[in-house]
Amino acid sequence: MNAKYDLEDQEIDRLRNEFTGHRIWRAVRWDGRLGDWVASLHDPASGVDPTVICSSPEELRAALRREAERAAVRRGLR
Repeated sequence: MNAKYDLEDQEIDRLRNEFTGHRIWRAVRWDGRLGDWVASLHDPASGVDPTVICSSPEELRAALRREAERAAVRRGLR
């Protein structure tokens, strides 16, 4: 079971390194277990929505890439 958490910790580290304009963490469910993957916006150049919540790290990565595109369009870069 620790191996699963080690892999999740590594994935959170990768997401944090890739999307430095967001604070990224795992939500805690009502039963104390880890839940959804969450990113809150800290740099408006990195996204549009203040909070992005997804069920998996892959979904969060894709959503944050879309957020970066939306931010670029908003700034007139795309």
